[in-house]
Amino acid sequence: MIALIQRVTHASVVVDETAVGQIDSGLLVLLGVEKDDDEQKAKRLCEKVLGYRIFSDEQGKMNLNVQQAGGSLLVVSQFTLAADTKKGMRPSFSGGAEPERADRLYQYFVEQSRQQGINTQTGQFAADMQVNLTNDGPVTFWLQV
Repeated sequence: MIALIQRVTHASVVVDETAVGQIDSGLLVLLGVEKDDDEQKAKRLCEKVLGYRIFSDEQGKMNLNVQQAGGSLLVVSQFTLAADTKKGMRPSFSGGAEPERADRLYQYFVEQSRQQGINTQTGQFAADMQVNLTNDGPVTFWLQV
């Protein structure tokens, strides 16, 4: 399971010209689910995302996690993160989870975040989404379990 996380001052997701999720300060999480992923990996990745210390403390050091910084999460499914780009000029998506499994694990990840008391907004699984964000820093990390 893969999470591309971006520290943001604002992020939103639009589907069919309607905003379906938006946050102010926090993390935009682009979430990719791979074939062999399961609930254990989803839970571990969620713990890593929520615990990752990429927000500044009083001394300006990246020492706070999203919850300590009072931030929110916007979680967006993104199957393209599971793409194999090693050969050729066209990505292969054979490593990605089947849609039903990917949706179930995506929802599980979101629920794990909400259970930790984090305001968690979402995109819409398998929809054509427009994601808008203001990357703060810019700060972007690739997390994988």
